Amino acid sequence: MTFYITSAIAILATIMVITRYNMIHALLYLVVSFLAVAVIFFMLGAPFVAALEVIIYAGAIVVLIIFVIMMLNLKEESVEQEKKWFSKNIWIGPGILSVVLLGELVYVLISSGTVPIANQAVDAKAVGISLYGPYIIGVELSGLLLMAGIVGAYHLGRQRRKVVHRFLEKVEE
Repeated sequence: MTFYITSAIAILATIMVITRYNMIHALLYLVVSFLAVAVIFFMLGAPFVAALEVIIYAGAIVVLIIFVIMMLNLKEESVEQEKKWFSKNIWIGPGILSVVLLGELVYVLISSGTVPIANQAVDAKAVGISLYGPYIIGVELSGLLLMAGIVGAYHLGRQRRKVVHRFLEKVEE
């Protein structure tokens, strides 16, 4: 049952990411979606992947998106507009979904009888050999995709200098 609730939260939060017009609102729902996917991984018996989901996606990539948003909003009008957008009502939807996820995670941790898993330590060398061995194309393509997204966001949002013809400029006297 908890799997279905968490899956519904992940789907609902992802739909909210797609349908929000404001980037900050979409970002809050994106964090909830990442957390729901991490809870699903945890319930399926992959706590390491769940921790990576929270650290890499909900941490690093969301911070990267925030930096891109901050880089693109250079005007003072945008600061005032963001203050209006970032009201207390924004936190209601993601807050409710996050509390439900937290309740499910506590329920799973308390009530589930854990089955002993054959502990096999995976060191950093094995992960590196795996990533840069058979999965090198996926790593390189994801890096190129992230770089293309950052460069594209910069070029779309940069401030273009207005060119004014010399006859239209005000003459200082």
